[in-house]
Amino acid sequence: MQSQHDAADPIAARMRALLVRAPLAVAFVGAGRFEVVSEHFNHLFGHGDETDLAGTDQRAVVVSEAAHQALHARMGTAFGAGRPLDEEVEFVRRDGSRFWGRLQATPVHWEQPAGEAMWVVEDVTAARTQRMQPTWSAKHDEVTELANRREMERRLAEHVGSRRHEPVSVLFIDIDKFSEVVHGMGAEVAEHFLYGLGQMLVTKVRASDTVARLEHDHFVVLLPDCDQHYAQIVAEKVRSAIAAYRLRWGLHRARVKASLGVVQLQPSLDTVEAVLGAGELACTEAKAAGGDSVRVFVSNGSYEELAGI
Repeated sequence: MQSQHDAADPIAARMRALLVRAPLAVAFVGAGRFEVVSEHFNHLFGHGDETDLAGTDQRAVVVSEAAHQALHARMGTAFGAGRPLDEEVEFVRRDGSRFWGRLQATPVHWEQPAGEAMWVVEDVTAARTQRMQPTWSAKHDEVTELANRREMERRLAEHVGSRRHEPVSVLFIDIDKFSEVVHGMGAEVAEHFLYGLGQMLVTKVRASDTVARLEHDHFVVLLPDCDQHYAQIVAEKVRSAIAAYRLRWGLHRARVKASLGVVQLQPSLDTVEAVLGAGELACTEAKAAGGDSVRVFVSNGSYEELAGI
């Protein structure tokens, strides 16, 4: 039955309904206390039908007073600079057990950064444990959490010179004018942009494909069982997705486009370096055409002849 308060304030009623049903751990906080929390947020912190975090002090979910004060200070610094806080925090549940959560905190009104804020928390304990393993750090890029150059080269080497008959293609991606994003927003915001861009790229390819960050703003996608024709279709989809991608990071906004090179593995490209070099050559042609475009590497001889080596 709808309460008189809900009848008088339908927006508040909708918000309460959303917080109950949404599979998201979200809370609104103000003056150091949780004001409204979602059902999922309550469950994440060990609360249920009989108990509720609403009205309690934020300190209740942080492992110590010192950790709480430090978190509050970092949040104030981020909000004051027009940035959300996005970091992993060790939290404590109602029963005293601990977990690592990714906290994304944003002011409700950016013109009042010290006022009410919204918290979104995701349990990342398992992912964090995995990242702490030496084997993970050896294979992954720290900024994007994608495969790194070393891992990409290892996986690509499994296909170069292979006698298997399945076609294999590679996309070489170079973000156009990314230095302008770094210059205009700073390195920290640029890294968040790269992370978001990398996660978006993963959604545009198959689970069997490998997306890697080589360095800076250069990405590579390994496409097993994919010939040049279909690789070009994937490249166009990726190019369009990058052009449509928007970074919204606090008060910061950015958009970019990208140049892509497509290369299918072939006998003349008999080393990992040759394959990546061919993809980069095609990408360079895309940049020379004005960017935001795709070019395909076509071999008329050895890679060394084409590259002028």
